[in-house]
Amino acid sequence: MAVKYQKAIAIEKEQAVVDGMDISGHWNRMFEQRVIFEYTPELIEKVASISEAESFANCYQCAKCVAVCPVDVVGNYGPRKLYRYAQTGLDLTEAPELWLCTTCANCLRVCPKEVNMVKIMPATREQAILDGKFVPSELQQAFEATANTGNPLGQPQRKREAWVQNAGVDVPVLRDLGRPVDVLWYVGSYPSYHPRGMDAASAAARIFTALGIDFAILGKEEKDDADSQRLAGEKGLFEMMAEYNIETFNKYEWNEMVVTGPHELNAFKNVYPKYGFERPVVHYTTFLARHLDRLKPLLKHPVNKKITYHDPCYLGRHNGEYEAPRQLLEAIPGVELVEMARNRQNGYCCGGGGGGMWMDSFTAKHTTMRLSEKRAMEAASTGADVLAVACPFEVSRFEDAVKSTGNEHVGVLDILELLDKSMRGE
Repeated sequence: MAVKYQKAIAIEKEQAVVDGMDISGHWNRMFEQRVIFEYTPELIEKVASISEAESFANCYQCAKCVAVCPVDVVGNYGPRKLYRYAQTGLDLTEAPELWLCTTCANCLRVCPKEVNMVKIMPATREQAILDGKFVPSELQQAFEATANTGNPLGQPQRKREAWVQNAGVDVPVLRDLGRPVDVLWYVGSYPSYHPRGMDAASAAARIFTALGIDFAILGKEEKDDADSQRLAGEKGLFEMMAEYNIETFNKYEWNEMVVTGPHELNAFKNVYPKYGFERPVVHYTTFLARHLDRLKPLLKHPVNKKITYHDPCYLGRHNGEYEAPRQLLEAIPGVELVEMARNRQNGYCCGGGGGGMWMDSFTAKHTTMRLSEKRAMEAASTGADVLAVACPFEVSRFEDAVKSTGNEHVGVLDILELLDKSMRGE
């Protein structure tokens, strides 16, 4: 092996230690592999030969992706680096790097060769699972919980609609209603079970009711969309859940589906059509922005806060909705909206996408801090009192992050909660 390669690897290992990364075990073997192998095109071909992962071979090392990769900000990552690692001995199907990508799509946004990690990672992860390779234990638990209970939190299906008891308004359930509705509201797993998610769900129910929306939920018949599980490599589990959900959706008559979360939006709008489901689907921010003329008069009480908004990857980059959340926030009296440096198309990732929601302990071993912690620090730097979110994954992630980074003074609230506070005067 040429001395220049040995020196390069030594420098890279030293930098990894400086960055606080654990390079023992698998990571150390990865570094050693790069010393042993100078050029291994077969490991690039191994990934590129997987259906949906062909674009991995398109990389020509321009490194534009590294500059925008949220994982590289807190680690040593990016599609360009993965390609180079494979050139020098890394088998991606067996490496920890396989599970670090959040499928945020920021790299795809700038890639001149359209190296599509949103397709590459799920396909390669699926192959790794099929081959019996390593899967992070936290992720495996989420898979099993989804298969057994219909949601990644492992909560009983019979409790799916229990949150409505504290909503303060009547929340119609389709199976009991016995008639068509204008809006089928797909609540989602975290708003149905997680305490902070239930806060947002209750707020949404009160807003819909105040607006006179003819809506209903599925209640106990609702199961997880499973798109994050698909992106994490469990395509079989996704297809099982999709089949059930589509059959359930088609049991009832409704005109439009409103979803609480961006990941559900992505599933039902972009992926479920491949399985025969093609119906109008919108995120709640898009839906409520349409009704601003009727919503504004209900926002009677000022919320005197400086607020910064985090663009969810799967609402923004994946589905192009940037303005509706901001329109809703600006409609609240007393709100001063300030932007973080990274926003809209270049918004930073919370770390929850692509299965990252269930891999914090795993990714902590390979990064200097959680992505949510980095974002919480960016939010605090704006001087904001509140970090506003529009994804059920994010409230719990950012509430933990503001605490762990010493920024407890920054509150974390879903836009639904902020609208509800203005309506009710809290």
